[in-house]
Amino acid sequence: MFNIFTMVLLVLLVGACASNRAPTSSLQQPPSQRIKYHVVSRGETLYSIAWRYGKDFRQLAATNGIAPPYQIFPGQRLNLAGRVVAAAPVAAPKKKYTAPRKPSRPTTRPVAKTAKSLTPSKPKKTVTRISSSGIRWRWPARGKVISSFQARNPLRKGVDIAGEKGDSVLAAANGTVIYAGSALRGYGKLLIVKHNDEFLSAYAHNDKLLVGEGSEVKAGQRIAELGSSGTDRNKLHFEIRHNGQPVDPLAYLP
Repeated sequence: MFNIFTMVLLVLLVGACASNRAPTSSLQQPPSQRIKYHVVSRGETLYSIAWRYGKDFRQLAATNGIAPPYQIFPGQRLNLAGRVVAAAPVAAPKKKYTAPRKPSRPTTRPVAKTAKSLTPSKPKKTVTRISSSGIRWRWPARGKVISSFQARNPLRKGVDIAGEKGDSVLAAANGTVIYAGSALRGYGKLLIVKHNDEFLSAYAHNDKLLVGEGSEVKAGQRIAELGSSGTDRNKLHFEIRHNGQPVDPLAYLP
């Protein structure tokens, strides 16, 4: 009798503990910093994966031994733990020793007085730009900026520009479309444009994409229609990445 009572009590205790467990859907996923590998899914490209993890696509390719044009396939396992190795500083050339020369007597010559020599030169005004790549940026859409860039906020890697469904989304600079799709979670229908080996730009939450991967685009060209895919309102989410890292678009746009 005692054994039966003990068994019943144990069953009740186990059932009570099981009922207090959190559902699987509420458990948090491990932080992305701990992810060392990524398994390629259908529709992903090397560029989109590098974008997702904030990495330079060239370094990601080099870490995994992938040569241009950077083709990958579903099921392929990519190593994300590779680090950029800083190049060793180049030593300055050694100066040859030369014996000091005797100072020669200065010769005085009459200086002609001209209007140029009498008038002090004024310093030229220079326009300071963060990018030294020669890229001429322009606004990708017309509208009010409703969300600005915050370096430490993973949800604000660019700027949000308000608009109406169907409004024109324009290429911010000349470049090549390296990604067109909706495989990146949270971006909706997305375009990524490569401007050079250092700079990429992205256009997210579009209603319709008007260009495909491999297309050459010009600054100001209509490349998509503004929409609300992957978000709760009509807007364009615009990002600029320099060597894989998000930068403030407002520091580049005129």
